[in-house]
Amino acid sequence: MERKFSQSCVLSKKLNSLVPGGGHTYAKGEDQFPENMAPIIERGAGCRVWDVDGNEYIEYGSGLRAVTLGHGFASVVEAAHAAMKLGTNFTRPAKLEIEAAEAFLRCIPGAEMVKFAKHGSDATTAAVKIARAHTGREMIAICGDQPFFSVDDWFIGVTPMPGGIPENIRRQTVKFKYNDLVSLQQLFSQYPNQIACVMMEAETQEPPTPGYLQSVMDLAHKNGAIFVIDETITGFRWHLSGAQKVHNVVPDLSTFGKGMANGFSVSALCGTRELMDLGGIYHDRERVFLLSTTHGAESHSLAAHIASIKVYEEQNVCESLARNGEKLRDSANAIARELGILDHWHVMGKGCGLIYVTRDEKQERSQPFRTLFLQETISRGLLAPNRFNNFSHTEGVIDETLSILRDSLVIYKRALEEGVGRYLRGRPVKPVFRSYC
Repeated sequence: MERKFSQSCVLSKKLNSLVPGGGHTYAKGEDQFPENMAPIIERGAGCRVWDVDGNEYIEYGSGLRAVTLGHGFASVVEAAHAAMKLGTNFTRPAKLEIEAAEAFLRCIPGAEMVKFAKHGSDATTAAVKIARAHTGREMIAICGDQPFFSVDDWFIGVTPMPGGIPENIRRQTVKFKYNDLVSLQQLFSQYPNQIACVMMEAETQEPPTPGYLQSVMDLAHKNGAIFVIDETITGFRWHLSGAQKVHNVVPDLSTFGKGMANGFSVSALCGTRELMDLGGIYHDRERVFLLSTTHGAESHSLAAHIASIKVYEEQNVCESLARNGEKLRDSANAIARELGILDHWHVMGKGCGLIYVTRDEKQERSQPFRTLFLQETISRGLLAPNRFNNFSHTEGVIDETLSILRDSLVIYKRALEEGVGRYLRGRPVKPVFRSYC
């Protein structure tokens, strides 16, 4: 059945006239989707969404990976609703904040205190602030192979979109390579006694080599720096206790976000009492204005977080995400292998955190071929800018997904043989990080 996008196109145009970028996250912009095929969503349930034109899709990467259980997950929505009816924000902390902090800290070994906020960027920037205050240093070392840490200047200044960020701030952040301890050692040698912290994700698509994360932490400590693991994506997805638990490393500070409350807005910074208490009011050191957010402890979001943890614990959510994701990855790659295009399209990563790679006839990363793949999958009812599954992607849904993938990859194969231009119906998608439109 041919899909129509007339209402989505009208509303996309209106969005761009009202909201810079046509959305509140660049990754949701219409430039990230095939031309005239960027659906505006009306509603969702489980792992499915419906757009304003009435088209139904199986959706992956829901809410930029924030929806880990499924849209409208009953127990989480009910907990949020119950809390909301009692009031969402008060002059003083609510009792629920204690319950949420205890539930969170129960999950994260080594974390002694936690501060809630709304976005992952809130948490990572607060971690940077603590590290700078504790060490008296200004520079930050980040893993340059990992795509995103914050919307704030200390990170965006070293991306291809540094507009509006002073040069002196850009120079304060430096990059090392993942699984390359020497590259980090070189930074400490090049900037002695200047690096406040080392920030990285424990794992993205490439797993750490044995002992690597512990060696990074040891190297940071040897050079007087704080070790921070960003679990915004991996937390409550790789494991209830995060990727740090999977890889048996306990950082000084950790940041969490997306998977905490099944799409409700809450993030967290946690760590040792010595560091976290710098943002407190009972110590004799210079105070740090750590996190002070009006909406950081909204009761309905914290109630959703507590309810989400309960579902994770009772239904072995992380194991399900990994199992079904592995089935999707292995079966999708088997289809690509059968079609003879595995070198041009494949799925990679852990089952709980998959991405797919699109390459052209020369086996080079290709935006036109990514666009073609999105074009063919969207037209068949699959909305999947990435392959992150949630708890509502059952084995039956995975099978349905694989059927759509097979039909789409047949077209992909033809485009490799005959030229992508013959099959592409509009302009290619563009990278989020680019200097000019």
